[in-house]
Amino acid sequence: MKTIALRIVATFVYSAMSIVGGASVLGGIPVWKAAVLAGIAAAAQVLERLARAYADDGKISRAEIDEAFGTGAQ
Repeated sequence: MKTIALRIVATFVYSAMSIVGGASVLGGIPVWKAAVLAGIAAAAQVLERLARAYADDGKISRAEIDEAFGTGAQ
């Protein structure tokens, strides 16, 4: 659980950072708001994928966790 929580935080941070540059170009959107929204959206997508994997059989394998974070074998 600790590893999953830390990976969710990392997903939030890198998604938020990726939007900072773009938000600074657009007028009328505070950079911090754009970054928070991007981070929340990315973390929510990961949590949704984890919930779907758990709902299938009541278990989450390492492969399903990696897939939820987009790091599974392609």
